[in-house]
Amino acid sequence: MKGFAFALFVALLVIWQPGVAAEAPQNLAVLDTPAIVPEISFADGGGQPKTLADYSGKLVLLNIWATWCAPCRKEMPTLDRLQAEFGGPDFEVVALSVDRGGPKLVKKFFAEIGVTHLALNIDTSSNAMFALGIVGLPTTLLINRQGKEIGRLIGPAEWDAPDMVNFIRGRIAVK
Repeated sequence: MKGFAFALFVALLVIWQPGVAAEAPQNLAVLDTPAIVPEISFADGGGQPKTLADYSGKLVLLNIWATWCAPCRKEMPTLDRLQAEFGGPDFEVVALSVDRGGPKLVKKFFAEIGVTHLALNIDTSSNAMFALGIVGLPTTLLINRQGKEIGRLIGPAEWDAPDMVNFIRGRIAVK
């Protein structure tokens, strides 16, 4: 009974103190010192140029992916749900496709799997991958409000899992 009471106390403490950053989920490497993120450029779904500076002041989850990448395809709906829950003035999921087939291919894929909350961003040159030192897909960077990398996850993740949601919520609360 004491164990249950303690577990309940801890759960309530987490719920009542959303500003306290949760422990990093498994496989998300959190940096001790924020790192400079190289400048990258890409295009939105309408072909307009974009950079990470366009998201200045927001916590950004930058996910590099491709439609031909099976794990990427599986995690995309979880990123869409994360954006639906937290997207706004303080947080943005930037799903950056490196598909050479262009925006039409990505739009078709988004329609097939029901992605409705993520903006279409594309880098057909894959230059962003090289600039960011990415060696495999998917790779996701967590970028603070000052534009510095504070975490990285190589491989797929369930971005809407409770531990991930709690971690992101805690990071959003840090201004």
